[in-house]
Parts: sequence; structure tokens; C-alpha cells
Amino acid sequence: MSAKKSTKLSGYLKAIGDENRLSILNLLKQGPLCVCEIFPKLDIPQNLASHHLKVLKDNGLVESIRKGTKIIYSPKKANITRYQKLLTETIE
Repeated sequence: MSAKKSTKLSGYLKAIGDENRLSILNLLKQGPLCVCEIFPKLDIPQNLASHHLKVLKDNGLVESIRKGTKIIYSPKKANITRYQKLLTETIE
């Protein structure tokens, strides 16, 4: 595995290694949400939910679009699938 792929895979694993971030990804499977809909469901402060969303976005696991004053997040399924495939290739 190249160093670049190794770095990306490591970032992915760190991103999903947090319980709140996994919960956010699980919520987003049901459909796009804004942070105002996410943080009450996880019972965490809004700023913490925003931080976790930023980590997920920085690692290419979620994408966002602005709708008026809200930013709506959804899973970036192609990247998630690519990371899953890379992880499978690495450990098999």
C-alpha cells in the first residue's frame, strides 16, 4: 500500500473511531440533516456536533450543501465505499 493510501485510510479509521461520529453517520443514512437536527438526537452540545461533522467532512465521509441559513449534511457514499474497499484489501 502506498504511503498516501495508508495516510487516507488512517484518517478514515480515526474519523470513524469516535462513537459520536459513528452515530452521526448512522443518522445520516436515514437522510440529509442539519446540525440543528443532529445534536439533540445525540444529546451533545451543538458545537461538539459541528466539530464532529467537520472531522467527517475533512475526511471525505460527509458532504454539505447550504440551504438558506442551514447547512445540510449527507453521507458521501462513494468515498465511504472506497475506504471500506481499501480497508478490506489491507486486512485480507
